[in-house]
Amino acid sequence: MFKIGELKDMKEQWFYKELNKDERYILKCCFFVFAVNGLYSMILGSLLPLISTEYNLNNTISGGLISAHQTGNLISAFIAGVLPLYLGRKKSVIFLCSFVVLGFSIMILTGNPMLLLLGFLFTGLSRGSISNFNNTLVNEVSNSSHVALNVLHSVFAVGALVSPFLVILSTNLYGELGWKITAGLIIILAIISMVLFSKMKIDNTKKTEKVNVSYDFLKNRDFCISAGILFFYLCAEATINGWMVKYFIDSRIMTIEYAQMLASLLWLVILCGRLTCAFLGVRISKKILLLTTSCGTAIFYILLLSTNSISVITIAIMGLGFSMAGIYPTTVSTVGNVTKDYPMAMGVLLMVGGIGAIIMPIITGALSDSFGIFAGMGAIVAAIILMIVCVVLNVSSSYIHVESEAK
Repeated sequence: MFKIGELKDMKEQWFYKELNKDERYILKCCFFVFAVNGLYSMILGSLLPLISTEYNLNNTISGGLISAHQTGNLISAFIAGVLPLYLGRKKSVIFLCSFVVLGFSIMILTGNPMLLLLGFLFTGLSRGSISNFNNTLVNEVSNSSHVALNVLHSVFAVGALVSPFLVILSTNLYGELGWKITAGLIIILAIISMVLFSKMKIDNTKKTEKVNVSYDFLKNRDFCISAGILFFYLCAEATINGWMVKYFIDSRIMTIEYAQMLASLLWLVILCGRLTCAFLGVRISKKILLLTTSCGTAIFYILLLSTNSISVITIAIMGLGFSMAGIYPTTVSTVGNVTKDYPMAMGVLLMVGGIGAIIMPIITGALSDSFGIFAGMGAIVAAIILMIVCVVLNVSSSYIHVESEAK
């Protein structure tokens, strides 16, 4: 006989059959839009060297563009929660989606650094808002099905995988004009997304309840350590995704086409790594998994920087992506009880991590201008080492709790 938990999991796998026509449309729409979200979110790293060359930008400005995108992504966490109270959910997400159109239009039309910073900020604003909306809506429609949410995040990775190949194809067909063609295509996909959103049959109001806002979780040692892990992890992730292609090109290690393919390979391996961590997460300790993946990230990233061999770099990229994949979700899951007990905890956790994603890319750009691109990328090693220190503190904290309970 099946256990109750097993029957529940089996039922959850077939959630799609229980949905009506309108709910299925909502789900398909969210999947399509999230794939587009993954496409334009990850394509910025591939477009960065082309935009920098087109408008003759230095590395500090280039790093600032990535930081501006991450800033928009961070700001969206606040806007996406407040705006629906005034406009309703549907109108809010359509309005925020329009910032993708504005952002990429600015990139096509002008090389003014201030306007470009604004354009990248707009893309981050839309990225975070759409992510918030889609995760919430899919969770509601599917009755919190983990299958539906896993599919949602998988299609994001598919969009991220496709993005470098789209840039390669457009530049091969249209030369220097190719990246603008790609940006134009993203504008078209964003407009299609807005049309699809407009046809959704959803409740346009959002009920609000008074909650007891408490920040006592800031006194929780495990929470603070986990926030540190996310801060330094996102320092590394945002900078690697944003600067990797430019590093390979500026260092003249490989052609732009191969660098773009490695960016795609990184996301393919991250997708595989996430599925593997989800499988292993119920079989081994999350603390051990976190320590293993963090150390793997350090080893493979140092290997990537230490060689000019394309074959070794390719292996390092695969190991790096596989190691990085599970750090974020595993870290969040280790403080699941805290985020459940304190409504403000998740927002603070993501905000701290988001600050890391904003700061590090521009630091890398400034160091690259002063000491060379290798020095800028080398600074990421320090962030990874500090992340490992936080992970070790996290692991040791759990052993302290076990010993105290034993006594």
